[in-house]
Amino acid sequence: MDVFLILIDWFPYLLSGIMVTLGLVAAALIIGILLGLPMAIGQVYGSRPLKAAIGIYVWFFRGLPVLLLLFMFYFTVFPLLNLDVPEFFVGATVLGLRGAAYQSQIFRGAIQSISEGQMTAARSLGMSRMTAIKTIIIPQATRVALPGWSNEYPNILTDSAVCYAIGVAELLTRTSQIVAQTYITMPIYLACAGIFILLNYAGMIVIRKLEERVAIPGFSGNSGMV
Repeated sequence: MDVFLILIDWFPYLLSGIMVTLGLVAAALIIGILLGLPMAIGQVYGSRPLKAAIGIYVWFFRGLPVLLLLFMFYFTVFPLLNLDVPEFFVGATVLGLRGAAYQSQIFRGAIQSISEGQMTAARSLGMSRMTAIKTIIIPQATRVALPGWSNEYPNILTDSAVCYAIGVAELLTRTSQIVAQTYITMPIYLACAGIFILLNYAGMIVIRKLEERVAIPGFSGNSGMV
C-alpha cells in the first residue's frame, strides 16, 4: 500500500518521463521513415556507388550497440560539429538514424516484392522511372511493409531507455530518480516495467488497427509477388 501511495504521489513526475519516452519514439520513427524509405529506393533502383554507400550506412548503424552510438554522438560527433544540442535531440537522432538502417531493409524487401511487371507496364505507358516509383511502387510497398515496420515501435520503445545514459529525462531516468528519493527499488522498477509493457501493448493495438485499414486484399505482407 505504501508503494502504491508513493506511485500516486510521484505519478505526475513519471508522466513527464512517459511523455519524453513517447516523444523519443515518435521522433525516431519519423526520422527512420524519412531516411529509410529513400535509402530503400536507392538500394533497389540506385547506381552501384549509391547502393554501396547505403550498404555501409546500414552496416555501421546496425553493427554498433545503441549505447555506443549515443556516446559517440553525444561526446564526439555533435561537439566536433560545434553543436550544443539538448540530450533529447541527441537521443532522438541516434535512435532515428539507427532505426533508418533497419527500416530501409524493411522497405527494400517490400519494394522488391512488387512485381517488376508493374514497372515495365508503367514505363510502356510513358511514365518516367521516378514517376512510376512514386505513384505505383511506393504506395503499394509502404502498405506491404507495414507489418514488418510495426516491429520498429517496440524496438525503439525499449531502446529509448538507453538514453538514460546521457541524461535524457525519459521514463527510466524518472524512475531511477524516484528510487533515489524513496529508497524503494524493486517495486518502483517493476512499476516502470509495467508502464513499458502497457505502452508497448497500446502502441501495437494502434498499429494493428492501421494494418487492417491499409492491408492489400489477397496479399499476406510476408512473401510473394503482387
